[in-house]
Amino acid sequence: MPYQHVLVAIDLTDECDPVMLRAQKLATSSEAKLSVVHIVEPMAMAFGGDVPMDLSMLQQQQFDQARERLDTFVKKHPEISPDKCHLAYGQPRQEIHRLAEEQQCDLIIVGSHGRHGLALLLGSTANDVLHGAPCDVLAVRLKKAH
Repeated sequence: MPYQHVLVAIDLTDECDPVMLRAQKLATSSEAKLSVVHIVEPMAMAFGGDVPMDLSMLQQQQFDQARERLDTFVKKHPEISPDKCHLAYGQPRQEIHRLAEEQQCDLIIVGSHGRHGLALLLGSTANDVLHGAPCDVLAVRLKKAH
């Protein structure tokens, strides 16, 4: 059965262009809706949660910058409808799963560097998203920059 609604999780780097291209081709061939999400992680998570200062202003700046970059990304990819463009705040796996369920997506597409060895994979967002996903997950292999 063809997919009905594809959710693409992007990190807003140049590396997400091939992921978006693959998603667009798949959505077009399936006549599926296409949604995009970028997750802004709480700064306290990056610092191990033990931060002796108020990060709220930095967090707001980080969120505003992500919104600008997401808007620029959408302009570059006219196949994405602005109302299918999501910016979320939190832990990537949880937010991607939540949005996939909320939007009734039947496929999540993420980029993967395909590092070798299980230990290297365990920390990756792609691997994280795979576990407990409410639908199919497609990991698009990203080529290493030379």
